[in-house]
Amino acid sequence: MEKTYNPQSIEQSLYQTWEENGYFKPHGDTSKDAYSIMIPPPNVTGSLHMGHAFQDTIMDTLIRCERMKGKNTLWQVGTDHAGIATQMVVERKIAAEEGKTKNDYGRDAFIDKIWEWKGESGGTITKQLRRLGASVDWDRERFTMDDGLSNAVKEVFVRLYEEDLIYRGKRLVNWDPKLHTAISDLEVENKDKKGYMWHFRYPLADGAKTAEGKDYIVVATTRPETVLGDTGVAVNPEDPRYKALIGKEVILPLVDRRIPIVGDEHADMEKGTGCVKITPAHDFNDYEVGKRHQLPMINILTFDANIRDTAEVFTSNGEASDVYSSELPEKYQGMERFAARKAVVAEFEELGLLDEIKDHELTVPYGDRGGVVIEPMLTDQWYVRTAPLAKPAVEAVENGDIKFVPKQYENMYFAWMRDVQDWCISRQLWWGHRIPAWYDNDGNVYVGRTEEEVRENNNLAPVVVLRQDDDVLDTWFSSALWTFGTQGWPEDTEALKAFHPSEVLVSGFDIIFFWVARMMMMTLHFVKDENGKPQVPFKTVYMTGLIRDENGDKMSKSKGNVLDPIDMIDGIDLESLVEKRTGNMMQPKLAAKIEKNTRKTFENGIEAYGTDALRFTLAAMASTGRDINWDMKRLEGYRNFCNKLWNASRYVLMNTEEQDCGFAAGAELEYSLADKWIESQFELAAKAFNEHIESYRLDMAANTLYEFIWNQFCDWYLELTKPVLWKGTEAQQRGTRRTLITVLEKTLRLAHPVIPYITETIWQSIKPLVDGVEGDTIMLQSLPQYDADNFHQEALDDIEWVKTFITSIRNLRAEYDINPGKPLEVMLKATDETEASRLAANQQVLVSLAKLESVRVLAIDEETPACATALVGKSELMIPMAGLINKEAELERLAKEMTKTQGEIKRIEGKLNNQGFVAKAPEAVVAKEREKLEGYKETLVKLEEQKTAIAAL
Repeated sequence: MEKTYNPQSIEQSLYQTWEENGYFKPHGDTSKDAYSIMIPPPNVTGSLHMGHAFQDTIMDTLIRCERMKGKNTLWQVGTDHAGIATQMVVERKIAAEEGKTKNDYGRDAFIDKIWEWKGESGGTITKQLRRLGASVDWDRERFTMDDGLSNAVKEVFVRLYEEDLIYRGKRLVNWDPKLHTAISDLEVENKDKKGYMWHFRYPLADGAKTAEGKDYIVVATTRPETVLGDTGVAVNPEDPRYKALIGKEVILPLVDRRIPIVGDEHADMEKGTGCVKITPAHDFNDYEVGKRHQLPMINILTFDANIRDTAEVFTSNGEASDVYSSELPEKYQGMERFAARKAVVAEFEELGLLDEIKDHELTVPYGDRGGVVIEPMLTDQWYVRTAPLAKPAVEAVENGDIKFVPKQYENMYFAWMRDVQDWCISRQLWWGHRIPAWYDNDGNVYVGRTEEEVRENNNLAPVVVLRQDDDVLDTWFSSALWTFGTQGWPEDTEALKAFHPSEVLVSGFDIIFFWVARMMMMTLHFVKDENGKPQVPFKTVYMTGLIRDENGDKMSKSKGNVLDPIDMIDGIDLESLVEKRTGNMMQPKLAAKIEKNTRKTFENGIEAYGTDALRFTLAAMASTGRDINWDMKRLEGYRNFCNKLWNASRYVLMNTEEQDCGFAAGAELEYSLADKWIESQFELAAKAFNEHIESYRLDMAANTLYEFIWNQFCDWYLELTKPVLWKGTEAQQRGTRRTLITVLEKTLRLAHPVIPYITETIWQSIKPLVDGVEGDTIMLQSLPQYDADNFHQEALDDIEWVKTFITSIRNLRAEYDINPGKPLEVMLKATDETEASRLAANQQVLVSLAKLESVRVLAIDEETPACATALVGKSELMIPMAGLINKEAELERLAKEMTKTQGEIKRIEGKLNNQGFVAKAPEAVVAKEREKLEGYKETLVKLEEQKTAIAAL
């Protein structure tokens, strides 16, 4: 082994060896239990971010554990075609490089261009997965638009259509006016904005009056342009001001349209004016009110979100209607929506119908890709009837076939699924799975897997012209088939039999409905076991928290607080980091702010920490379901942990290579108390580690490894071996060498799932020294399990007493400022024979590690000089102080320390008594100051105790 741990020199070549040797593949022995995890397919346009690194570390740890248990394991890898994101990437590329648009290419040629881009640039994230050490089966890599998955998508669509679970209808959707497509709720980013609430007067028709005698009612709106599409006004049926008006009409200004007043609980008596304008074609809430009261729908906007030349008028069921005129005022025709807003307000003011304008806090929906305000738009789209599919998916969780970890996420799941809405699955894009529906010139629709099948099934003559639907399917539709589509469905493949259902899905709570629930619905509907029982896609859903920055803020490019996992693995200099965070920013002020914060936070860039340190940090933070504040200091600490393991292993090798480790037949072995103790500590660690992994507490599993490796093995056991290796008999030395090498080998196997690179590298050096260890890689060795035969409770108790003894000596040296190397005379006032026996049995170790001149048990009633004391077990440890310290100098030193500590207490108390500071400072800062105050007070108490003890000498 190299003297210094250098992850950069081992990681990439080691991964290549693993992959080339096929270690990640299932072993194929069907007599063994199977275990599979399906990776949440990252976008083909994406690169590894902290969320990916976090979840992939969790999945890789789980799959490596099960592989080491001998199971037939598959971690299925693949990527999502990411409809909108990918199309945008390629559109920007051809615009920048060729000055062309997708329309210049035409649909087929543009799609060819996207496939070309995917071949060249679409593999970034899979390369980065390799850097993270992900042990996925690359030979089974899938893509949501490969031939197999495309066939599965068509099969599902056709079957659902034939079962009347897919239909085409005219309904409201989130419409992106820039990208010209419907988008999902997850692709809508709600932003808080300062805006206005405009109050307009709507004249009452036919001489009607309000309870107050007014001939108009006042409606409030934040979107005045939608007035042109109003088809009703809602009031609360219990509102005494307006309930007499229910059934009467108003004359809608600007268009002179007579629209009814309806009674609906959507109108809140306490909110605004109590009157709500209803525009069913341009607001989701109004759409529902319109449905309840059969109000017509008037669409006034084009797909560009400009005012139409002629409105579209529909019934509440989406059928064309002539109940209202389709004419729109000429002055507004073709006007951009926000210009129309200003013009409508101005005309209301001219007409004397603008009642008032109020400042208003708004939540405005933006498209996360297009970056423009989203419009609710009435369009023809394809939908899945989700209620019949949701019922068995709800039951699967209720009866325990699928468990959520943490369990509280079941409530979020049930809330969505018990009030599920039909799912809009069509998108107005070119890149994606094109909807397998064809239209003839009469508008008839035919659904089938291919045009040939459509013609055959419907007896259509060759002269009948068919045109395929231009829309593609929502990417969530294809990814909903992920667990079974990747295994060859609809064919009854061996992979499907072996690896479905999968074991666990690792995901974030934000896509429980968009992906997790839809996988459950689709899988239960389409996949059955050999007895015909619907299969679940996975048995457990493990919900992770979100990784935030050190201040608890969500990481985002606009904040400049994003951290790239690869930068933490390989390191990055400050200038490159600044360029990476600000290089493509269009806003100079924001870029300057981000640059300043980056230079302040990362003065020297980011060091190279290596993959194992990053993985261990992520695992140690993986408390179930909680958001995590990233901490670079913890990353540094866990790199130190890797260094500690490396250096400890070198110590073991130096003391065992070319030495007799007691493996020869008939070798005489004598194991020390410390040897039995470390074996017992290892068994406890193995037991705890496996229990934590099974309960998805990776944070506790990582902490178990840390505690055992750093504190028990490295800090204590290696020290306890030195007296034996230096002065023990040959049999004792053989026993200790054998324990050193065998416990280290087992420890490497236990830690391998979390830190695979360093453990494999060390194991390759250790392997030749351990009798009976065979194989080319640690990842195919067995994961250690608890073995009661290696557990010795008496050894645990005895060494814990020894540790307390040594620690007490060291603490007293520090407390009284006694030179660490000065030999001490120590006495023990033993309360029983057990502790006296422990002292006698471990005298050599105690003298060596505590740096003692002598240690003895006090005789009964023996008088003692003034001593520094500590409790060890039930006995009293005593160090005579005469001659060890300069009493006057020590009292003077303590007085200075006390004065300094009192000053700090006074300073912090002054700060906390300042109401201005407490009111303005962040809560975390105030809490930190209070914590520091308590620490100083505790220090002062200890200093006073020391002063009293020394004054008595």
